[in-house]
Amino acid sequence: MAPRRGSKEDTEEGLAPLPSGAGEVENDPTIGHDAVFGAITEKGPNYRDVGWLGSAALMMKSQIGLGVLSIPSAFDALGIIPGIICLLTVAALTSWSDYVIGMFKLRHREIWGIDDAAGLMFGKVGQEFLGVAFVLFYLVTIAAAVQDRPSEAPQEGVWVSDYKLINNPSFADAISAICTFVFAYAGTPLFFPIAAEMRDPREYTKALILCQSTVTATYIIIGIIVYYYCGSYVASPALGSAGPVIKKIAYGLALPGLLAGATINAHAASKYPFIRLLRGSRHLTANTFTHWAYWLGCTFTVSLSAYAIASGIPIFHALVSLVGALLGTLMCFQPMGCMWLYDNWSRGRSGDRSLSWTVQACVAVFVVVSGMFLTVAGTYGTVVGVIKAFREMKGAAAWSCADNSNSV
Repeated sequence: MAPRRGSKEDTEEGLAPLPSGAGEVENDPTIGHDAVFGAITEKGPNYRDVGWLGSAALMMKSQIGLGVLSIPSAFDALGIIPGIICLLTVAALTSWSDYVIGMFKLRHREIWGIDDAAGLMFGKVGQEFLGVAFVLFYLVTIAAAVQDRPSEAPQEGVWVSDYKLINNPSFADAISAICTFVFAYAGTPLFFPIAAEMRDPREYTKALILCQSTVTATYIIIGIIVYYYCGSYVASPALGSAGPVIKKIAYGLALPGLLAGATINAHAASKYPFIRLLRGSRHLTANTFTHWAYWLGCTFTVSLSAYAIASGIPIFHALVSLVGALLGTLMCFQPMGCMWLYDNWSRGRSGDRSLSWTVQACVAVFVVVSGMFLTVAGTYGTVVGVIKAFREMKGAAAWSCADNSNSV
């Protein structure tokens, strides 16, 4: 028999009842009613049907797909040793942010996405601002999956890899490389709906640990190997470093993964307006004409918008860096620090300032401050990159069919 809520068994597992208004952790993961989706029946989609392994796979795919392709070029800017240190630092900060998302969801069951969390903390203005930022960020991320970058590898002659253990980049190049790491871990906002759609949200942390450890190991291994053999000639995305023939084969093999990543991002961006429009109505969880009309309309609009952005901007790779600096940090740092403070600051005010609370409060403040710094400094660095890229493009036109692979 399952233990009663608030029983000794609950307390021992760290699942004691939460304060009124903060939500409760359900002991039975099989539910017929959800605080976000309402009644879940057999006549409609079951939004709460993702296991922890499936959640971990979705988390990993939301990050590895595009992030891994830019890691070698960031190592080129910083050098291998500083690059690994910066990568691990960003991994630690984003992992903390991701953990906060899971805890926040357990306390506030009505939360589906980052916009709901912002609305709870900052009201209607905060909800709409982060909601728009969420959709814009994933529109650009979807578009990045179908973009290419000029290859910088030499096309003839003998060359030796000039990799560097420690480099001496300019401030603009260094901060842009760090923002590249942030973009590589910028699947964070997608963790909100993943947590909301898990069968048992209490297994979120287990899925998160598997995801972040696998993603970080993948980034380090691939980043070091590719940069070691390519040196400063490494292309971004890294597949462009392989030469024309192998490059085409690599893109052919990678295409299913890139399409899967684009599909996941399109799904997340489409679900935001879909849930906002149908929340509270029976159409959200029923297979009605209205349900499918809204869903197909949202996915079509998001996909078409992403395609237009990808095809219509000739210096798109620089724009991705700019949007990553402006919105990527905003999606991964500031809101999560504020979420921890929102749920836990009252403990400190009431006199419960234990060592654990003090350390976590300092981490939360540091995450907010570092996010603000990366937003401002990263924007400066990428603006410099945009100007440089525009000059190098020499007036390239939008919607051009000209070859930009630079490998033939």
